[in-house]
Amino acid sequence: MSYNRVGIDALPGDNKTSGDGTTRASGPIAADFRSDTVTRPTPAMRAAMAAAAVGDDVYGDDPTVNALESRVAAMLGKEAGLFVASGTQSNLVAVLTHCQRGHELLVGDKYHIYRHEAGGASVLGGVMIEAVPTDDRGALDPDQVINAVKPDDVHCPITQLLCLENTVNGYVHDGAAINQLVTAGRAKGLVVHLDGARLMNAAVRLAVPPAALVAPVDSVSLCLSKGLGAPAGSVLVGPAPFIRQARRVRKMLGGGMRQAGILAAAGLFALDHHIDRLADDHKMAQHLATKLSKIPAITVEPKRVETNMVFMQLPAGSADPLRQHLAAQGILLGGGQTVVRLVTHLDVGSDAVDRLIYALDDFYRSSTFR
Repeated sequence: MSYNRVGIDALPGDNKTSGDGTTRASGPIAADFRSDTVTRPTPAMRAAMAAAAVGDDVYGDDPTVNALESRVAAMLGKEAGLFVASGTQSNLVAVLTHCQRGHELLVGDKYHIYRHEAGGASVLGGVMIEAVPTDDRGALDPDQVINAVKPDDVHCPITQLLCLENTVNGYVHDGAAINQLVTAGRAKGLVVHLDGARLMNAAVRLAVPPAALVAPVDSVSLCLSKGLGAPAGSVLVGPAPFIRQARRVRKMLGGGMRQAGILAAAGLFALDHHIDRLADDHKMAQHLATKLSKIPAITVEPKRVETNMVFMQLPAGSADPLRQHLAAQGILLGGGQTVVRLVTHLDVGSDAVDRLIYALDDFYRSSTFR
């Protein structure tokens, strides 16, 4: 393999590790595979933000926020939208709007609401969370959903809400699968929320309008700060009465922002320019997986790569030394000890992939890990 080492910036000082096991930079970053949340606004997006017309969104008079909310609602086939600070806040607002204290939600055991949102639904909303087992692609079985609904018994919480997710760890769930789950939930009187943090990745992969994927669900959260590349923000959409109540919940959570049009402009720019290019991220992930599969110490299945995520299995005990080795060259990985996720995004091109492959090959050739 030919690769020029020149141009790889070394990181000065010690490299730090965050609470989730990922290595964070203490110097220049050459390539960042931790997540698509690390994407930076493009110069054109920054220009759109600088030019944004703004008002006070708490009063409802920020024209750019209003435009973004209407745009996302229309794209997803819902009546109204609400701009919020993050995907976690969007999901929490949805749960607290759909549920009351003592209610229960059902959610896949691999889904973000259950695993990565600090138990907010329970801590702040008094909502019980029942984690339903999923398969290796993060899919729920409709019968499991039906069986997880509690009986009408004073000893049990009231099962109120079914929470879905698309994509799940990079895997895409098509409209038929979503429809089956919604039908199962409806049969038991549940309302349905879908965490669509990476919904546009699913729509691009399936080549279908996003509204078609979420038509049967009651509410949807769309994140703007992952593959779409905005610096912050998500939009929660659903029926107009639901969104009116959600706006009150957002205020209760301290989520009311003022001249938020600056951020909303980034979201509008992303919707105009960064949806179709998600296909490039998917192709880059396939390219990365194919190259990784040629390194003997690493196990990866290129055929299982559906969107922008690659999961590589590493030799036992090598993950932390590897992260330090890569971080010294400005290459950042996410957490994990035996399986590590790599995410391609707007700021990952072929040069970043080559840097990573070269550094991985160098590490395992010169180490005792096999």
